[in-house]
Amino acid sequence: MKDSGIKKVVLAYSGGLDTSVILKWLIETYGCEVIAFAADLGQEEELHGLEDKARKTGASKLYVEDLREEFVKDFIFPMLRANAVYEGTYLLGTSIARPLIAKKQIEIARAEGADAVAHGATGKGNDQVRFELTYLALSPHIKIIAPWRIWDLTSRNALISYARKHGIPVPVTAEKPYSSDRNLFHISFEGGILEDPWHEPQDDMFILSVSPEKAPDKPVHVEIGYCNGNPVSIDGEGLSPATLLHRLNQLGGRNGIGRADIVENRYVGMKSRGVYETPGGTILHIAHRAMESLTLDREVMHFKDSLITRYAELVYYGYWFAPEREVLQTAVDETQKQVTGTVRLKLYKGTCMVAGRKSPYSLYRPDFATFEEDRVYQQADATGFIRLNALRLRIRAMAQEEKHEK
Repeated sequence: MKDSGIKKVVLAYSGGLDTSVILKWLIETYGCEVIAFAADLGQEEELHGLEDKARKTGASKLYVEDLREEFVKDFIFPMLRANAVYEGTYLLGTSIARPLIAKKQIEIARAEGADAVAHGATGKGNDQVRFELTYLALSPHIKIIAPWRIWDLTSRNALISYARKHGIPVPVTAEKPYSSDRNLFHISFEGGILEDPWHEPQDDMFILSVSPEKAPDKPVHVEIGYCNGNPVSIDGEGLSPATLLHRLNQLGGRNGIGRADIVENRYVGMKSRGVYETPGGTILHIAHRAMESLTLDREVMHFKDSLITRYAELVYYGYWFAPEREVLQTAVDETQKQVTGTVRLKLYKGTCMVAGRKSPYSLYRPDFATFEEDRVYQQADATGFIRLNALRLRIRAMAQEEKHEK
């Protein structure tokens, strides 16, 4: 394929087996220059030495970009403002990372004058869609190379053989009985022993959290401050978005918060089983809903809740940079202007319970809601309210009675 017209490629690169092999394969297949790009999203993988590894494999250059603050501020927080949860359980930790990686890849491709971008996602999963929809949304004429869909390396053993043949510096370690993906928002586990949905994951698999059984016997209280729908402080201390999430990950993890075991529907059509740890994200999701319960008008809240499924699907499927997601985001953010205040939570052995909430924009009025004597609500007014709302039900019942009498 050396006459393909592809002279320079930007590769999303981690330094693992797959992307190391892809790097060499691109050079061998297209005779092109390859620029490697590694995104630091808080995965806490060793990034030192990555440049040496990339260059030894043939890369002309390596970009390592610290995207943690941008990731939380511009991707995670907007998603949390929407209360997005896919299929009722998944907080979208992997899904939300892909558009940022792809966005940065396109920026580097433009800066470097690259002809194409490449990724290591397989042809069976969601990530290929998320990467490529973003590429094309931001750079409609960019060429995309997805090696897993076109090469003849069809197994891990084939990749290892290719690496050895080409002297690729990939450490040979015992293969984990599953695959994982980590960032500042979560860690996911799938494949291998988890492909049997009846198989309970072993406790030593988890990284971010202790099991609820091993969590402290004493509950921990934490207060999260909100401003316009975004968390801004923990126990009164103002923190940057990434720092705040990191601290809640530690706090939630110590108390066994945020584990989920899901059989989900992939966008490409098949079901897959995934196990997730999202300690800080789980805390923030619960806290945000509590803040909204105090500050949002009933009909606004119900309307906003009706958007959750659609918004979550757009993130899961890869349409972050689509106009419909942007329109939904605008609507969501309009509702957040008074979602300001403080939520107190109690963390205890895998549970995160709301223990209090307060806001200068609270719509909760004790003088209206009280069961004691009040002077602001005429209970007799409820009679007409109920009879008016029951009118269509009475008419249907009367029609049925008349039908039976004939």
